[in-house]
Amino acid sequence: MPEPTIFPEPATLPEPAVIPMLSYQDGVAAMDWLIEVFGFTEAERWLDDDGHLSHGELDAGGGRVMLAELASYEGPTAHRAHCRAADAWLSTPWVIDGVLVHVADVDAHLARAQAAGAGLLSAIEEAPYGRSYRAEDLEGHRWMFLQT
Repeated sequence: MPEPTIFPEPATLPEPAVIPMLSYQDGVAAMDWLIEVFGFTEAERWLDDDGHLSHGELDAGGGRVMLAELASYEGPTAHRAHCRAADAWLSTPWVIDGVLVHVADVDAHLARAQAAGAGLLSAIEEAPYGRSYRAEDLEGHRWMFLQT
């Protein structure tokens, strides 16, 4: 008997099979920053009556990222400032609780991110699976950009 398929074929999905959902202290600023620095495209932006981001969606090629703003949320950079454990694990250059994004030209993507002031965690690295670099966004969420 054949093994069951874990993931549906991408062509049959109305959207990607997996969508990261990230929280930010300032969702509007985060959304604008991710568009400018990492080149995402805005798909949805819902603001509440006070102008806070209640729901946002960004497209990146065939992928999507959802964002929201929570008044009581503390991003990785802010949390690190008063938590020794968070400071220890964020002292590494690795992506911890982050997002991997496939890009067509990692060199051009890095140049854009660097010019816009992204917090770079690595230069471009060569590996058997492709070329990649790692960066932090304005609140400390970690991202890896990979060209295969």
